[in-house]
Amino acid sequence: MKILFGVQGTGNGHISRSRELVRKLREAGHDVDVIISGRKAEELKEVEIFEPFRVMKGMTLVSHKGKMSYIDTMIQLDLARLMADVALLDTTGTELVITDFDPVTSMAARVRNIPSMGFGHQYAFGYDIPLAHGNILAKFILMNFAPARYNAGLHWHHFNQPIFPPVIPPSLYEKNSKRVINGKVLVYLPFEEIEDITVLMTPFDQFEFYIYGKVSEDRDDGHLHFRTYSRLGFLDDLLECDGVVCNAGFELPGEALHLGKKLLLRPLDGQIEQESNALAMEELGYGMAMHDLDGAVLADWLQLPCREPLRFSKSVDFIAEWIGSGHWEELPKYAAASWS
Repeated sequence: MKILFGVQGTGNGHISRSRELVRKLREAGHDVDVIISGRKAEELKEVEIFEPFRVMKGMTLVSHKGKMSYIDTMIQLDLARLMADVALLDTTGTELVITDFDPVTSMAARVRNIPSMGFGHQYAFGYDIPLAHGNILAKFILMNFAPARYNAGLHWHHFNQPIFPPVIPPSLYEKNSKRVINGKVLVYLPFEEIEDITVLMTPFDQFEFYIYGKVSEDRDDGHLHFRTYSRLGFLDDLLECDGVVCNAGFELPGEALHLGKKLLLRPLDGQIEQESNALAMEELGYGMAMHDLDGAVLADWLQLPCREPLRFSKSVDFIAEWIGSGHWEELPKYAAASWS
């Protein structure tokens, strides 16, 4: 098929999972054209797999110091530019649009009546899964930011719904030659300020914290190890650590659960998806959550043992097979197989 694939560029999780599905679809012989929106081209990292791709402005959600800012989100919204991008987008011959929370391709599919498929964690919320009590605007944005006709939703558990397991990088299925280092903790809190993270972690000097975030260069300060973004370096630290402290996004917690790392989630305030993820994590008994940078909660969590790995299936294999079948109404069959 000729497929138009839209990727929301604001989060590394969107890029990470879409990378694997685009690769799988191209290996299966599909002609996949990629659009990335929501982030400037010069800010995109490790996106070579998508080439050739185009970058469009799209829409993005704005946060400040760990809290969603819906006012700033509305201020930065350039509706005229969005509509122009949709109007100018060439969809000649496109048989299917796949959107990983990208509004440009989602809207183009609706305007031109092209079959569309939502791929990603956000699309699991169309089913009966744990959902936090958020404000009406937050729920509306989650469900209507980039809707699609068919949905390949992802989650850490199936909840007896037609959804798929998380997308795990291929390297994390390989036999791990790295030794897990007790007391090594991976920290990824991109919505928090480095100064605030430093204050939180400094008292716990019997642990080694590898902190990825808003730093210009790698540096070590005693038991605090600050790192710039590197996918390979990040995955190496993930393999070696025995615990992960992160925002309540989806991809990284899924990778940690796959490997058997203990988890402490800090959901982004006012972001209903992250607050729902923290709720699900606690309801499933898979990890803990803190709703601010709480040293007491961190102290309790640090004493916990690791958990058993969940070892998710290679979900993109099942999703790509479902897409290629053309029988998109048979979603439950492929979703159920991915958990078996």
